Amino acid sequence: MNYLIAVLPDRTKAEAAYTALEKAGIPTEQLTILGQGYKTADEFGLIDPKEQAKKRAILMAYWLVPFGFAAGYVFNLITGLDTFDWAGEPGNHILGGLAGAIAGAMGSIFVGGGVGLSSGSGDALSYRNRLNAGKYIIVVKGSETIKNQATAILREFEPENLQGYKES
Repeated sequence: MNYLIAVLPDRTKAEAAYTALEKAGIPTEQLTILGQGYKTADEFGLIDPKEQAKKRAILMAYWLVPFGFAAGYVFNLITGLDTFDWAGEPGNHILGGLAGAIAGAMGSIFVGGGVGLSSGSGDALSYRNRLNAGKYIIVVKGSETIKNQATAILREFEPENLQGYKES
């Protein structure tokens, strides 16, 4: 499936472009307008980078927290650190494990969440930002022929951005 995404500055241009695509014979079920008064990014299926970052952080926590606990426990056991006199020997090992688990949780939040937020969204974040700025997006999906036909039509409306994607 091929996608063509055009970012237009206002509603009138978006509606005019949609009408021109309709008149050219492109089926309306292959056309979508995103923006105020039309479909939202969530309704269309553009991924939310914040949600993806949260999922990655939780997924990483499943591995890093237990690993951090084990690493902290073993480190304390091997080095024989007596950080907390009141806890005794097994208590110090357990507290070392808890410190390791906390470090693992922090790693999952900063690495899984932070990196996921900055790099996991691809172009979806820029399209969401443009929608939030009041712009409109027209999405045409279909064969390569339809995409090429739509490209020629949409260029007449001078879109801010015109990008084609191929779903494999």
